Amino acid sequence: MTDAAPRPLRAAIVGTGGIAHAHAQAIADLAPRIELAAVADVDIERARAFADGFAPAAAVHPSLSLLLAAEQIDLVHICTPPQTHVPLAIESLRAGVPVLVEKPTALSLTEMDRLVAVSRETGVPALTVFQHRFGHGAQRLIRLLRDGVLGRSLVATCETLWYRPAEYFDVPWRGRWEVEGGGPTMGHGIHQFDLLLAVLGPWRRLSAFAARQALPTDTEDVSMAVVEFESGALATVVNSLVSPRESSRLRFDFERATVEVEHLYGYSDADWAFTPAKGHEHLSAEWAADASDEVSSHRLQISAIIDALAAGTEPAVGAEEARRTLEFAAATYASAFRGVPVSAGDIVDPDPFLTSMDGGAVPWPPLKEVL
Repeated sequence: MTDAAPRPLRAAIVGTGGIAHAHAQAIADLAPRIELAAVADVDIERARAFADGFAPAAAVHPSLSLLLAAEQIDLVHICTPPQTHVPLAIESLRAGVPVLVEKPTALSLTEMDRLVAVSRETGVPALTVFQHRFGHGAQRLIRLLRDGVLGRSLVATCETLWYRPAEYFDVPWRGRWEVEGGGPTMGHGIHQFDLLLAVLGPWRRLSAFAARQALPTDTEDVSMAVVEFESGALATVVNSLVSPRESSRLRFDFERATVEVEHLYGYSDADWAFTPAKGHEHLSAEWAADASDEVSSHRLQISAIIDALAAGTEPAVGAEEARRTLEFAAATYASAFRGVPVSAGDIVDPDPFLTSMDGGAVPWPPLKEVL
């Protein structure tokens, strides 16, 4: 007689806008390990249509509060607009249910610190969607670097060069500091520089620029930073929404090889290139081992979360680690708007960049004053 298969984790999705579809598809792809058991949205008809498309048996609720009161849930996916992320996440944590929160996790470091504190207090994981960490190429790179195969990190470039037309910002919460937290530094490039930080480790200081070049936003549409890491490595980070040829690109130069990836919204091993330094040509075989054609995705991160919860270990990417990525964004804005370098740990009370990404120091006028 064999042991019965473990029951599937029961997931709930809160917010049924565009990104929720990626979560629901990932859950469907990972069946029977996980199932979409419930959906919540303030637009109840949209919630019903969403559930019908992915899991017709899922319960539908008009709020997270009612969902948590009525259902037994193992993981809540927060897919709502950014200003609601932390309040909803805390509500779930206090109900004893782990959360997976879309980026940006919070609109400020103060908000993030509150989430970290509640996660510690309750002992319930608060996780952030940073799916590019979980692609096979990134996992292989991190492993080879950790094992000393590549030598020291020397130079890196991180580019999120995307394009969004003006009408993209017709959605009321986009392009506004108070509800989105920032422009491409917070909402678009954060995936790429999160992977940069996951590979290179803690950053020491940065100098940055930001501008509103063309788009009808209150936030920036371009930012650039030069970064020094504790390891001594130097990197450039560019985040743009005004680049017609869209590309997401990371390049790492190590002592023994250059490793780079170029894609748009997700990569497979085919998007990576490995160039060994002279005398280290044998490393190409190590890089090519265990090749995969799977695309970095929500599915891979959610799969890793299921594994961790089943094993009773802490899933990635937890709130404390996600805070380091958010601090990088805050430091980018603080450096750009003040015109000075910012070191890790500089943004503390009473610095206004602790409580908002604009820090009350945006150098261009609000859009309503321009129009």
